[in-house]
Amino acid sequence: MAVLDPESQAPTSLHDPLFPWLRLVNEALEDLNSGKDSDTYLAKTLSDCIKMFKDNAQYRDDIRFLKIWFLYIGLCEDFDRIFTEILEKKICVGHSLLYVWYATFLESKGKLYDAQMVYQMGILRNAEPVEWLKKAHGLFLERMSDLVNDTSLQKVCQKEQDETEKTKGIDILQNDGGESIESEESYINPWSSSTIKDLVKKITSQITKYEGCHSSSKAYPGKVALASLPNSSRNKFIEIGGKKYQIKGCAGQGGFAKVYKAYVNSNPDEIQKPPFPWEFYMYRQLDHRISAEERLSFGFAHRVHLYSDCSVLVCDYLANGTLQDAINSYVVVGKSMEEVLCIYYTIEMLCMLEALHGAGIIHGDFKPDNMLIRYARADLLEDAFPDRSGAWRDQERCLQGLCLVDWGRGIDLQLFPGDTKFKGDCRTSGFRCVEMQQNKPWKFQATLYFY
Repeated sequence: MAVLDPESQAPTSLHDPLFPWLRLVNEALEDLNSGKDSDTYLAKTLSDCIKMFKDNAQYRDDIRFLKIWFLYIGLCEDFDRIFTEILEKKICVGHSLLYVWYATFLESKGKLYDAQMVYQMGILRNAEPVEWLKKAHGLFLERMSDLVNDTSLQKVCQKEQDETEKTKGIDILQNDGGESIESEESYINPWSSSTIKDLVKKITSQITKYEGCHSSSKAYPGKVALASLPNSSRNKFIEIGGKKYQIKGCAGQGGFAKVYKAYVNSNPDEIQKPPFPWEFYMYRQLDHRISAEERLSFGFAHRVHLYSDCSVLVCDYLANGTLQDAINSYVVVGKSMEEVLCIYYTIEMLCMLEALHGAGIIHGDFKPDNMLIRYARADLLEDAFPDRSGAWRDQERCLQGLCLVDWGRGIDLQLFPGDTKFKGDCRTSGFRCVEMQQNKPWKFQATLYFY
């Protein structure tokens, strides 16, 4: 077990209340290593230290405090809960160390799938230094390749995940017709690889019949490889489905795909990859189930191009940023959003949820980052706000409000038995409903929970 050296980490200071605790932890470690004491005292010291400083912004990005957390993780069986708390408290979430240390810990426990997910989480968050994180991830994959042949790492991780799900009562069986049957406890993880795979298999024939779906059994035939876009994408031209797209740059990245801003016939679009037909399916369900009056609040997918090695989803591009961007614009100048504006956006979100849940759809990743801001082109009249008339709800114009996007975690309740309850963790810090935090079954709570 490693020993903390407070002298080498930071000088003693009246402005560093953590320093005396580092000495206590170091002494407890030395007593444990010399056999003078058990790990019970060390665990209590670490726990007390964490309780005292976990809400202290002074140590949110302090690597010394992160080490305290990880010493405590090594002494607890419920280490997944502790890691989740680290993310919720935003302890060093921008540091690569957090993800490399925890992934390495999981690997030592034989939890290869979970380790892979932690590496991907850190990379998606661009934790610094990201190159070191990617190198550590690459070494992890090399170690795994020594254990298995060819590309069976994914099979090993999937097997581990499936076994974990079975112990939690969320196993999905298949009948002769290929339809999903709930297990005895009726708890399903809607985001597990096995669940998504089964659902996509079930609806594939339906997806290919939708307007805008262009499916091919061949690989992407373009001269410019889509895989090269992340490195040098700006102003590059690619051809998809007979149309040429001028890539203007990477607009963002979600849990399932990268998003690129592109121009087609002078109109900006977004392009997503890698292969993932589920999101296109969710957009078409919105077309069928949401009224025309509410439909503009949930984004549109014009078409999807499905290849054997990738898929490209083409959507409208809204250039006004996200609700999170608007919130941050106030934070950076030390202000808070005006109360009336907060109330307005809250009404918008509640209307969204009412429409979605009434249609049997759960977004699954409901947060300000996934809400694009729309501005009306016509003048807004205060008297027209209560019934949302005029420019507030003008179908012919870019109306005022929010637009909910990123349907990769969308849940279609019509694909499950009516009494189904879910178990699964969105792993989005700050937006995990209470049921997820307590490992209890949930349904609409996933999007009704507000941080």
